[in-house]
Amino acid sequence: MTLPPATPASSPVTPPGCHAFPEAEQRGVYRAIAERRDMRHFCGGQVAPELLQRLLLAAHHAPSVGFMQPWRFIRITDTALRQRLYAVVQRECQCTADALGERRDEFMRLKVEGLLDCAELLAVVLADGRERHVFGRRTMPQMDLASTACAIQNLWLAARAEGLGMGWVSLFDPAELGQVLGVPPGAEPVALLCLGPVTGFYDQPMLQQLNWAHREALPSLVFDNVWGHASGLFSA
Repeated sequence: MTLPPATPASSPVTPPGCHAFPEAEQRGVYRAIAERRDMRHFCGGQVAPELLQRLLLAAHHAPSVGFMQPWRFIRITDTALRQRLYAVVQRECQCTADALGERRDEFMRLKVEGLLDCAELLAVVLADGRERHVFGRRTMPQMDLASTACAIQNLWLAARAEGLGMGWVSLFDPAELGQVLGVPPGAEPVALLCLGPVTGFYDQPMLQQLNWAHREALPSLVFDNVWGHASGLFSA
C-alpha cells in the first residue's frame, strides 16, 4: 500500500467537515493497514494482560450488522489444550495438502501457523442464538460472519500498532474444533488467532514473498456502475 504523501508544513490545510484526524494520526492508521501481516513466526515472550485487554476491547468495538455483536473469544491458557488444537490443525493441513494436487509438496513446506510458538492463542467463535437477529441478515445471513471478521481485523490492526504479530489460522474442521472447545449447539468456531512478540515483520505478505500468490492490481477490481466496466477513477 502506498501511503498518502505528507502535506508540507507550510501548506495550510482545511480538513473536510473538520472531522478528520490530525495528519500524524491519519498516517498512523494507514501505516498499520499497510504493515499488518499474517504472522507465523513468533519469538516467545508474553503479552501483558492489560495489553491483551486493550486488543480485545478494540475487537469488541468493531461494526456489526444489526449491532448483533456475534463474536466470542476463548483464550487458550492450558498447554495440553493448545496441543490438542495443534493436532486438529495438523490433520486439516494434511487434508488441504492432499487436495492441492501438484502444489501439495510446496504447501507442506510452508509454515502455515504458529500455534505452539505464540504467546497468546485465541479462538474466535460465532455466538449461538444468531437466528434472532434478522436486521440486515434476512437475505444475507452470512453477515454474522462478516461482522466477526471485522472484529478480528480490528484486533489485528491494534496488535500491529502495539508492535505485536498476529496470525489467523483457519485450517481446522469447525465441528471438531467446537467439540474440543465445548462450544454450544448453534455456535461455530471461525478462527484461531496466534498473537505475540516477533523478531520482525515480513516486508511483504509471507505468501507473496514465497511466490504462492501475488496481490491483484487494484484497477482491475474496481468497476463503474456495472460489473466489468472499468472505472474511470484510475484512468487519469
